Amino acid sequence: MKAKEIRAMTMEETEAKLKDLTVELFNLRFQHATGQLENPMKIPQTKKDIARVKTVLNEKSKESGE
Repeated sequence: MKAKEIRAMTMEETEAKLKDLTVELFNLRFQHATGQLENPMKIPQTKKDIARVKTVLNEKSKESGE
């Protein structure tokens, strides 16, 4: 997911995406711990996506707060 795509979302959509990614990361970690994860590189990619979403949320909150 690119930052440009995230910036195009509304604030509510962005927050929902963050929640979805957090749940996905939990599930990936659980699968990794039980040995069922086929592609372990999905974990760092999901972490990076979460960081991107949080960054954009922070930018949007600063824009609306000013």
